[in-house]
Amino acid sequence: MWVVKIGGSLYGDALLRPWLTMLAELGGGRVAIVCGGGEFADAVRRCQALWRFDELSAHNMAILAMSQGAYLLRALCPALQMTSAEAEIREVLHRGRTAVWSPAELLRERADADTNWEVSADSIALGLARRLNAERLLLIKSCSVDPAASLAELGRAGIVDARFAGDARDAAFPIEIASRDALDRVSGQLLAGSVPAPDWAVAPGPGPEPGSRRRARLAPPSRPRGAGRG
Repeated sequence: MWVVKIGGSLYGDALLRPWLTMLAELGGGRVAIVCGGGEFADAVRRCQALWRFDELSAHNMAILAMSQGAYLLRALCPALQMTSAEAEIREVLHRGRTAVWSPAELLRERADADTNWEVSADSIALGLARRLNAERLLLIKSCSVDPAASLAELGRAGIVDARFAGDARDAAFPIEIASRDALDRVSGQLLAGSVPAPDWAVAPGPGPEPGSRRRARLAPPSRPRGAGRG
């Protein structure tokens, strides 16, 4: 089973619908989609900057922004099955459908280590993949990135969030960061049924420290996007 995170920067991109159609048609029973916050999360940032409210409130608003993203993707591709809990994801996949996750279960009453802007939809997708015992985590981006960059460097550049590199060190599955332009390649992987980890994917299991040279590759994409549930 794959967890595929669709970056919020794709919400205004013409390739968004083809990605969703492909994942719905080829990912049935295998794919759970996590949505970035996109412009919905950007609105939270602007409101917090204006009104200076607390991080817990911003976290809950940003989680709801991810849920808005899920409803957007479902509206664009009705074949996707909306879920709001991990048990529902498993149920949808068992029925042979593709799940899109509205993460309302991550709303909080009290602040904790994750209720801040260092944690984005990237790290949230990583946590979901771990809890679901996924075989692969795929992050779809629309930003340019040095193909030789480590995850720590991608975090400093705002391509993934500040927590992602450290949290990914002990992942039991390969992690791939792919460009919006990787549609045909990813569809081929899903058609093949099983995908060996490419030599540029993050290897599973314990690895080096967050600042070390673990690599992730993106094909030539467009503009970078900041961290923070995006």
